[in-house]
Amino acid sequence: MRARSPALGDMEELRLSYSHLCKESGAEPQEVVLRQLHQPPQGRLDLAGQSLTVDTCRALGKLLQTQTVWTELVLSDCMLSDEGAPLLLQGLCANTVVRLLDLKGNNLRAAGAEALGKLLRQNQSVQSLTLEWNNLGTWEDAFATFCRGLAGNSALRQLDLRNNQISHKGAEELALALQGNTTLQQLDLRWNNIGLLGGRSLVNCLPSNRTLWKLDLAGNSVPSDVLRAVEQAMNHNQDQHAAFQKNQARTHILSREVQHLQEEKSKQFMDLMETIDKQREEMAKSSRAVSVRVGQLQEALNERHSIIKALKAKLQMTEAALALSNQKAQDLGELLATAEQEHTLGQQEAAERESKLLKDLSVTNERNLLLRNQVDELERKVKSQQEQLFLTRQEMTHTSAELKMRAVQAEERLDMEKRRARQSLEDSEKLHCKEMECITRHLEESQKATQERVHRLEALRLSLEEELSRVKAAALSERGQAEEELMKARNQARLEEQHLAHMEEKLRLLAQARDEAQGVCTQQKQMVADAQARASQLRLQMEGQQRRLEELQQELSSKDQEKVAEVSRVRVDLQEQIGRLQAELVGQEALREKVAALERQLKVIASDHREALLDKESENASLREKLRLKEAEIARIRDEEAQRASFLQSAILTYVQGSPVRALSPPK
Repeated sequence: MRARSPALGDMEELRLSYSHLCKESGAEPQEVVLRQLHQPPQGRLDLAGQSLTVDTCRALGKLLQTQTVWTELVLSDCMLSDEGAPLLLQGLCANTVVRLLDLKGNNLRAAGAEALGKLLRQNQSVQSLTLEWNNLGTWEDAFATFCRGLAGNSALRQLDLRNNQISHKGAEELALALQGNTTLQQLDLRWNNIGLLGGRSLVNCLPSNRTLWKLDLAGNSVPSDVLRAVEQAMNHNQDQHAAFQKNQARTHILSREVQHLQEEKSKQFMDLMETIDKQREEMAKSSRAVSVRVGQLQEALNERHSIIKALKAKLQMTEAALALSNQKAQDLGELLATAEQEHTLGQQEAAERESKLLKDLSVTNERNLLLRNQVDELERKVKSQQEQLFLTRQEMTHTSAELKMRAVQAEERLDMEKRRARQSLEDSEKLHCKEMECITRHLEESQKATQERVHRLEALRLSLEEELSRVKAAALSERGQAEEELMKARNQARLEEQHLAHMEEKLRLLAQARDEAQGVCTQQKQMVADAQARASQLRLQMEGQQRRLEELQQELSSKDQEKVAEVSRVRVDLQEQIGRLQAELVGQEALREKVAALERQLKVIASDHREALLDKESENASLREKLRLKEAEIARIRDEEAQRASFLQSAILTYVQGSPVRALSPPK
């Protein structure tokens, strides 16, 4: 018998638990659900087009609280009832595995909308939610709770609300939810009843939402200017999303490079420590060998008392060698002093360079502040232009109201004149029929003239309304362009701030490298001091040996052959010591070369920083030029608006002066 896989075991457990829950509630399990549970697990439970009972919804809700098999749940066209939908969604509130939920065509009502709001507040795993053909917008209070849940959700990425009868009030609630939501990226609102007011509320909420980059409003009776504004906002959010992803990739690459540099620095430091340990071990071995050889010399001196004369010559030779070693030690001390002076001078130069760099950074910060002030001034100018546009609109409304009042007055005067004409006609009929015919002809001609003037006035009114609509559209387009330019300027300022932060991070890394170099120098100084202390110890030991030799001069007498052998041995020892001193000098020269290499690196870094500062100054100059061009464009726009306002004012004055008030006065 083959053992079953863990996934099949989980499906069997789910099937058994489903049937057990149905039997507990006193109902039979549905065959459709059992067939789906018999299928091999694919991470998807598809019950589309199957009518689910309340007991099945209750059992599935309890199963979904703890299941870890399904990541996609498709329940489209399942005819969920008002009792079954909340039970099923309540079980999903505690689920942490389901990523996709499809509830298309279930005709959810108020209870379902409230349950969906609770689901969005509590669940943090569902990323795609499809609610097409559910008429959620007809229940305003329940849809408001759904929108509040959407505002508090932090996991949903895609939401489909097509064909849900959402009105302008529902769109306002959605706008409030979008202001509080920070994760939703795609929202489909096609084929609803949003209208002009709902579209404007959605447009007004988009500046505060930077994550939504796709919003479909087709089939909602939304004007074209609102759709264009939505499209501009979505394009802007898409650009921001792409820029954010690029910045994340760049930060990831930079972090990798920083880690690589840190690893290289740690390797170099470990190599230096290993070399220092090796030098210490060699010094310890040499000190041990010296101590062993001194012991052998002491034993030879105690055994052989007859080597006094030969040792005198050896003493003279050793004194000469000591004098030479003293001179070499003095030369080394002078060289170390000069190296320390050069190091201090290098440190002073580095400090001066750092001060210069800090001054340049302060100057760039001041320039950035000036640029920000200029941007704020531009925003103020744009606001003042918007206020002027609002004032012109108010004036236009007042003038249109006055024109309507005058037209009403003209119609009243026409009525009065008609009444007077009728009375005069009745009086004149009694007297003269001929005069009545003349008066009726005159009245007909006057009525035709007044009708023609009324038609002319209506044509003028229509032309003025068309001009107003054109002016409004131009103002909206110019406003959108100005807002886009302001956003571009702000993005450039943010990029400059990020570049400055990156330069400050580089300066900090340079300061850390300088501190590390100073630490290495201090370690080398300590090593030199240790070597000097060891040399002083050796000198003390040599002085003790000299004293002992002076005490033994009175006792030692003979053996010239052994004297020659001992002299040769002492010469070999001195040559070995001279070789060690030369090796130490070579090591010091290598350290000097390392210090020179570090100084070269500091110079290269300073030159790179200067080039970066020059690039920053060029970028600031280009930004100033752009700001100057923007100010020129704003001045031009102001002049054009002033000309348009003057043209409108002159047209209104001509219209008022040419009104047919005098012509409509009754004939004498």
